Amino acid sequence: MGSGGVGGLYGGRLAHAGCDVTFVARGAHLKAMREHGLLIESEAHGNTLIKPVKVTDDPLSAGTPDLIIFAVKLWDTEAVARQLQPIVGPNTAVLSLQNGVLKDDILGSIFGEKALMGGVAYVGTHIARPGVINQVGTLQRLVFGEYDGKKSTRSEALLAALLKAGIQAELSNDIRRTLWEKYTFLVGLSGATASMRTTIGPARENPQTRAFLHDLMKEAVAVGRALGVALPENYADDRLNFADSVPGTMDSSLHHDLKNGNRLEVEWLAGGVVQLGKKAGVPTPCNRAVWDVLALHADGRRHA
Repeated sequence: MGSGGVGGLYGGRLAHAGCDVTFVARGAHLKAMREHGLLIESEAHGNTLIKPVKVTDDPLSAGTPDLIIFAVKLWDTEAVARQLQPIVGPNTAVLSLQNGVLKDDILGSIFGEKALMGGVAYVGTHIARPGVINQVGTLQRLVFGEYDGKKSTRSEALLAALLKAGIQAELSNDIRRTLWEKYTFLVGLSGATASMRTTIGPARENPQTRAFLHDLMKEAVAVGRALGVALPENYADDRLNFADSVPGTMDSSLHHDLKNGNRLEVEWLAGGVVQLGKKAGVPTPCNRAVWDVLALHADGRRHA
């Protein structure tokens, strides 16, 4: 559900490996996939064409699936989830690969906790043009698991399918922690690059902006720990060191959307830290600053 960079890449790899995958898309992307198939462009892994491809703009036509990979933009989460309710059977698993940590609370309230598996995607992709997913770099990692920490028949079946498809897949025995590990870095990366209108390189090199980047992540860690997530107290230091290891040209989708006048996921990134911090009684002034600074751009130029 959502055949953009993330859904298109993982769904495409699974379909190419022989899984029965139905893609839900719309507009020019849908038309191109129907006419030409789905192409994954990758310098590292070689180009992959899935043709013919099962694609529709009506998810209800897909029948009751074993698994729904949920990969729409965060602001569409609730509306799309309610649209999918009729095809979610008693054994259907729902795996969100969206950003942040608020998504599964929304999905769980609609589908029930039993349906959910937690997941984190590590991949650099975007729709290059209709019907074409461009993958940057070698990474196509997916970490997922059941919220009770146990292995299940469905999680092991998905792991086998992902590995067969060439995905670096792993099962997590503490998926909540796994989600917060990615969220901590994403909050820093997105908040710094979007508010400063730059890539990670300049943000980490200037002492003042580096401190702000660090503080964004420290707030996320403090909130997560206050909510019972098993993050080390100094985990933000680890993520700052990680920020030093990535290419200086690394950017965030939040900054990319800001530059292109698209709607922003800031309410669920920096805003998520603020909302959860309020719930946990943890001050979050730096993330509040990011959310406030970007508030006038949150709906995008076209929506405004």
